[in-house]
Amino acid sequence: MSKALTKIDRKDAKMVMAHLYVAFVSLAIGGLCGLLQVLVRTGKVQLPAGISYYQILTVHGVILALVLTTFFIIGFQFAAISRTAGTLSNGIRKTGWAGFWTMLIGTVLAATMILLNEASVLYTFYAPLQAHFLFYLGLTLVVVGSWISCAGMVAAYVKWRKANPGKPGPLLTFMSVVNAVLWFIATLGVAATVLFQLLPWSMGLVDRVNVAVSRTLFWYFGHPLVYFWLLPAYMCWYVIIPKVIGGKMFSDTMARLAFILFLIFSIPVGFHHQLVEPGIDPAWKFIQVILTFMVAIPSLMTAFAMFATFELYGRSQGAKGLFGWVKKLPWNDARFTVPFIGMLAFIPGGIGGLINASHQLNAVVHNTIWVTGHFHLTIATTVILTYFGVAYWLVPHLTGRVLTKKMNRLAIIQGVTWAVGMTFMSGAMHAEGLLGGPRRSAFSTYGDAPQTLEWIPYQIAQAVGGAILFLSIILCLIIFINLAFFAPKGEEEFPVSEASEHAAQPSPVFENWKLWVGITAALILFAYTIPFIDMIQNAPPGAKGFKLW
Repeated sequence: MSKALTKIDRKDAKMVMAHLYVAFVSLAIGGLCGLLQVLVRTGKVQLPAGISYYQILTVHGVILALVLTTFFIIGFQFAAISRTAGTLSNGIRKTGWAGFWTMLIGTVLAATMILLNEASVLYTFYAPLQAHFLFYLGLTLVVVGSWISCAGMVAAYVKWRKANPGKPGPLLTFMSVVNAVLWFIATLGVAATVLFQLLPWSMGLVDRVNVAVSRTLFWYFGHPLVYFWLLPAYMCWYVIIPKVIGGKMFSDTMARLAFILFLIFSIPVGFHHQLVEPGIDPAWKFIQVILTFMVAIPSLMTAFAMFATFELYGRSQGAKGLFGWVKKLPWNDARFTVPFIGMLAFIPGGIGGLINASHQLNAVVHNTIWVTGHFHLTIATTVILTYFGVAYWLVPHLTGRVLTKKMNRLAIIQGVTWAVGMTFMSGAMHAEGLLGGPRRSAFSTYGDAPQTLEWIPYQIAQAVGGAILFLSIILCLIIFINLAFFAPKGEEEFPVSEASEHAAQPSPVFENWKLWVGITAALILFAYTIPFIDMIQNAPPGAKGFKLW
């Protein structure tokens, strides 16, 4: 491979780093708010200066789940495309910068309204809780900015295809484009509810809002959002981790198939977040539950591919016995160990997801803090630890520095500390949820009700876990600052693995975008058209806005 493809161009690197700076500033702010939340929920701590619990809850959810992830993902995917499809053209780079600044302006607008307590509407910004119209406008700009950036990614892929007719697109580039297409289709839902419902409503142009339609459009977006977060982690697992350990990718074809399956099945599943809500026919909820379980298939494929990669590498190094290959893995390399901890967390996290999506079991855990514990395992552990593992080699690669032995050791400590903190916090959330502890609520004993008093030890355990997690965030920020500004100058690899020589060549059908986007659109129309018509035709009068805090 030529050197031009091995080292990312400096101009591309500058744009990617701009995205990563925003992501890690978001980590610091959102992490602090998370710590304050778990402290308040013990009943031992009160926020100063009239700051509302629901205000910091909104900051924590929006800044980490929407801002950190979106900026990191777009930066990482531009880096992946630049590395595997060649240096970005000036036009595509300008598109990336335009998307970045649009998203940043939107983020500042939305954050300002939250900090002024004009938008304490929680991460889901559920109607009829109402925010200032500038909050909704800010989120609209974040979405529009992301569309601009995704258009740049697709343009880079199209350019490569024209220059290389008949060849399969580079795997990381292909994966980035699948995720960009998934994001665009999914965000149509949140864009529709914000532009046509929440903005006119918050500006006083209409008096009431159809809550069922608003929530349905949100969850049309809200569940594929999970896969928008997850697929860049899978990009790392499939393509980067095999190179890091010194092996080869198990199957290029399996990786492409898994990503296409995520594209098809991740969107028409939003009703599993609304299983206890009225106004939706149970038959349509049942159909979307079935489609939800379909998403488990590419996840299980990925688990198989990853452990097959690890075992094949271990056997090639002379491993004997059933689990001898485990000893051959590079446990002293943070680029492997930190994402691997995330992989392990996805096992209980995925099982919890199946429980949440089950029509019957959901009735037990819905709107309890079990759900919060679940997505802290899946997103805040599996996804975020993988992002950290990526950052530990990507940042020095982009800044012309190296990951030193000292920083590598600190990174492993950071990953282990995160795992310990999350075990305490997420474990306590799951247990309290099974006892009926609510999510989205500040500390209350509800008049010293006996059931409520049972929750308090678990809330203290959450605070212990949250404090350990905050320590891990501090370690992560120290490493990031070192790698961006102070580490020794040098060459850090952007690892990209080759497929195993025994793997089949990927079929051209994977890049038949008309086919896959067409199937996706057909499934969405099937899953949503009739329920939507029913919600609009049989709509109640609608809800006025509430500002409770």
